[in-house]
Amino acid sequence: MKSQDIVILLKLASLEELKADQAEWLRWVPIGEDPFSVRNLAASLGISKSEVSASINRSLSSGLALKDREFNRPKPSRRNLLKFIVGGLKYVFPAKPGAIQRGIPTGFDAPMLKGRLMSAGERIHVWPYAKASESGQSVEPLFPSVPQAVLSDLRLHEYLALVDAIRLGNQREAGLAEELLSERLMKR
Repeated sequence: MKSQDIVILLKLASLEELKADQAEWLRWVPIGEDPFSVRNLAASLGISKSEVSASINRSLSSGLALKDREFNRPKPSRRNLLKFIVGGLKYVFPAKPGAIQRGIPTGFDAPMLKGRLMSAGERIHVWPYAKASESGQSVEPLFPSVPQAVLSDLRLHEYLALVDAIRLGNQREAGLAEELLSERLMKR
């Protein structure tokens, strides 16, 4: 298991949800393009094609992904993915707040989660990204290209921010993040 496996699986979940909203799908996906292809996943995530392919194979082997019967493409096993994120991710890929840097808000400081949990006046958490306008305590993302990838995919940003809330949070914060992640992943 590598950290980018989680990023790729959450991107696939995001794409499934986008596809379910036909109007939004037509607005964002060019005709004839398959965003689920290894080439397009690699381009949208900033991960090499060979690494995306290897990641999908690892996820299929571990049971975190399944082959879609209709389209014969990988899709996340949402239940298994949720169990892994909630039960083990913070131990396998721990996160520690670092130096103050410019970056993209993550955890409960991400725009779509802001206001869900009140903090005790601490600095916000950010993925380092030089072109961002906010600053806060840096958190190493699951993969270096995450800050760039989430700029064009708000669902992916939300998923990865919740994952970081689990990785960073105390019991109360992690519990709320688990609940929100479960609602989103299991609604499908």
